[in-house]
Amino acid sequence: MSRLRRQVNASTTNVVETKNLTDIKAKTGNLYESIAIIAKRSNQINISMKEELHNKLEEFATHTDSLEEIHENKEQIEISKAYERMPNSALLATQEFMEDKIYYRKNEDDLFS
Repeated sequence: MSRLRRQVNASTTNVVETKNLTDIKAKTGNLYESIAIIAKRSNQINISMKEELHNKLEEFATHTDSLEEIHENKEQIEISKAYERMPNSALLATQEFMEDKIYYRKNEDDLFS
C-alpha cells in the first residue's frame, strides 16, 4: 500500500468541517500565501493519486481495437469506486497544512523583483 494511501486511510473522516480563515492566515501571516501553499500541495496529492490509480487500472487494461470486446471488470470497478470514496486532495492538503506537515519556504529573490 502506498504512503499516500496509508495517510488517507489514517486520516479519513467523511465529515467536512469549516476552517477558520484566521487560523489559516496565522500560519504564514498572509491568507493568500497560505491558500497558495495548500493549492500547490493539493495538486501534488492529486497527481500522486491519479498516477497510482492509473497504474492500478493499467494492470487490467486490454489493448484491443474492437468495440465489441468491451467488458466489465469487477476488480477495476472496485478500485475506481475506492478512489472515488477518498477525500478530496484539497481537504487532505488543508489538513496537512494545519497540522504543520507541509514544508514550505519563501523565495527572497521574488520579494525584491
